[in-house]
Amino acid sequence: MSDNKRVAVFGLGSMGFGMAMSLLRAGHATTGFDVNADAVARFVSEGGASGTIADIAPQIDAAVVVVLNAAQTETVLFGPDGIVSGMRAGSVVMACATVAPDFARDMAARCASHGVHYLDAPISGGAAKAAQGQLSVMASGTPDALSAARPMLDACAATVFELGDAAGAGSAMKAVNQLLAGVHIAAMAEAMTFGMTQGVTPEKFLEVIPKCAGTSWMLENRGPHIAAGDYTPHSAVDIWPKDLGIVLDIAKSAKFGAPITAAALQQFLAASGSGLGREDDAAVAKVYARNAGLSLPGDAT
Repeated sequence: MSDNKRVAVFGLGSMGFGMAMSLLRAGHATTGFDVNADAVARFVSEGGASGTIADIAPQIDAAVVVVLNAAQTETVLFGPDGIVSGMRAGSVVMACATVAPDFARDMAARCASHGVHYLDAPISGGAAKAAQGQLSVMASGTPDALSAARPMLDACAATVFELGDAAGAGSAMKAVNQLLAGVHIAAMAEAMTFGMTQGVTPEKFLEVIPKCAGTSWMLENRGPHIAAGDYTPHSAVDIWPKDLGIVLDIAKSAKFGAPITAAALQQFLAASGSGLGREDDAAVAKVYARNAGLSLPGDAT
């Protein structure tokens, strides 16, 4: 197929692995990179390729960067083994991490100095949607950047929101989403444990509240983790001090008060400080349970 591309995916975690597999299914020649050698081996076992940045950079049409944060994004792009300096003019970086808008604008300018397009392309939908190629992408960048990234977007996303012709707008929208998502997880944990003080079990909570006005996507997605006592990290607690921290940094620069976000951030910081940082973000419920003297499902008796 003439539209098949050569792609390098950086970051083969729960989101990046699913995106890499979606790219493979769409027929794109995809090479995976991750600091975890086991993740790369798993990707290769599924039909992906591995290689070195020096060899791959001149060959690829796109670098899809699905790492944790701004620092890792910058390292992938411009660090000692950064890929951008070796990429062809006209190729594209599709940057998917949650970062501040100013950072996205800076990365776009630095890529442009190498003749490389940069698409500010934060993602939403979770690991399951990533694996299905059904993500939502909040994209902003020049028309040429969007056009260069289109085959990769088609493979990975059900919905692409085109938010402007300059980097930064996508990251601004992702910050809005993360404000809501983080607050909703903390609110779900607070509501479920509050219910337990009144004899409402997590199971009964999940039977009733998803049919009522107080529900949310996060409640319906994360609540079952608490009811099952399963905190396998689909999205870890430690994501939220970073993401809500970005929201509050942006709010501070805009002189905008965000007290509900700040309260949610404190609960995630408490969870992380209690040693729960690598657990599923639903483990923020353990902070509420501990403070109230409650036993959650799965707690040792």
